[in-house]
Amino acid sequence: MATLKPGDAAPSFDLLDQNGVSVRLSDYAGRKLLIYFYPKADTPGCTVQSNAVRDAREDFSKLGVDVLGISPDRPEDQAAFDRKFGLSFPLLADTDHAVADAYGAWGERSFAGKSFQGIIRSSFLIDANGRIEQAWYNVKPKATVPNALEAIALPA
Repeated sequence: MATLKPGDAAPSFDLLDQNGVSVRLSDYAGRKLLIYFYPKADTPGCTVQSNAVRDAREDFSKLGVDVLGISPDRPEDQAAFDRKFGLSFPLLADTDHAVADAYGAWGERSFAGKSFQGIIRSSFLIDANGRIEQAWYNVKPKATVPNALEAIALPA
């Protein structure tokens, strides 16, 4: 699994959000962006992570940072997750996990003694020029927001 590091170009993407709208990395040119990858909509850890991002949206907005969540769920599953928790930010459907793969957020995981391929919970802060500012792999659901806010507060 290749991992991204600060200074790397963020892999481009074009994915459908929960409303069926195409969202591209290039849509955020000139702005900072927090992207987080989560395994499955409406599961306990993913709900904690997504609700934390939702609750910090105003802080991110004041800092000029947009947010996107990405999982292998279908757009309709993302829409149900959004409605249930009032997330109100783009949740992108990476159903073939190609984008997760490009970001190094797809690989071997284990749960209940079984190994399988899946999302490695990860988050990325991307600068206004489309470069990775920070990358966090195997991040805990509650750590996504504090990690990002701390990185934004640090001088570049």
